[in-house]
Amino acid sequence: MNAICKQLVALILIIGLNGLALAQDPQQVDINTASATELAEVLVGIGPSKAEAIVAYREANGAFEHIDELISVRGIGLSTVDRNRDRILLDSPDDEG
Repeated sequence: MNAICKQLVALILIIGLNGLALAQDPQQVDINTASATELAEVLVGIGPSKAEAIVAYREANGAFEHIDELISVRGIGLSTVDRNRDRILLDSPDDEG
């Protein structure tokens, strides 16, 4: 019976810790400075090829001034941007001076 109690306590702790992890804010990434790997790891619905496209767009056109500019990147639509709004940081180009 003692072993069952220990297992039950362990299970309750695991469930509690998982709930705590889910309650935390999602990871965030700055689309003006992140690498393609970082973008793919943090953004939902963005794999390696779309992440590379974001970096290529940024290199060709300069820093993003607004999150919604991501829809200009081929393969990224407004629904993908909307799903990631809480994950996207945007370092304003004006802040660099």
